[in-house]
Amino acid sequence: MAPARPFVLLSVATSIDGHIDDTTADRLLLSNADDFDRVDQVRADSDAILVGGNTLRRDNPRLLVNSDKRRAERVAAGKPEFPLKVTISASGDLSRDLKFWHHGDKKVVYTTDEAAPKLRETLNGLADVVSTGTAVDFGAMLDDLAQRGVERLMVEGGGQIHTQFLSQGLADEIHLAIAPLLVGDAAAPRFVHPAEFPGGSTHRMKLIEARPVGDVVLLRYAPKESVS
Repeated sequence: MAPARPFVLLSVATSIDGHIDDTTADRLLLSNADDFDRVDQVRADSDAILVGGNTLRRDNPRLLVNSDKRRAERVAAGKPEFPLKVTISASGDLSRDLKFWHHGDKKVVYTTDEAAPKLRETLNGLADVVSTGTAVDFGAMLDDLAQRGVERLMVEGGGQIHTQFLSQGLADEIHLAIAPLLVGDAAAPRFVHPAEFPGGSTHRMKLIEARPVGDVVLLRYAPKESVS
């Protein structure tokens, strides 16, 4: 019997007007110190962390658990020091020099039949490369992650990736941190893109929690559940 697919948690910080960044060269820091620490705890509680290829190219993140204490607690619990790091790239245009590949523990990239040979050559020795067919199949990706022992997957974006998980009904929880900022630029990236979402515009998700984290408000939603 195949193992169950991972619990999928989408984690995002947005401005009040729904943007995850602005259009300047520097990354817009939406969270505060307390919220960054909260995100670090969510990372530490996860078996794998996923970020899309566009985000890797734009932000060049390391995507690590930063707290020494939390990493030690993972090891004491019999887990790897760092969660598995996961990315998605349909194009295969990912540089070997990205920080993502050179920090943390194991990495895996999901791609297409067409892009897989190029990625295997580029990332030889740095990551597992898995093709899911002519397009990136998110369901097949979750099945493969389950086979790797991943029970809890944290997804940190970007907008195209979040949109796919939500439109395909694959997200179990959303952590939405709203910062007291207004970006005001229609060209700035957003949390989700236009799509057909399960239940349409009248589907009201269940609110699990709402609390302030400094000057940020954290909203936790269960997108598969409806308001009773």
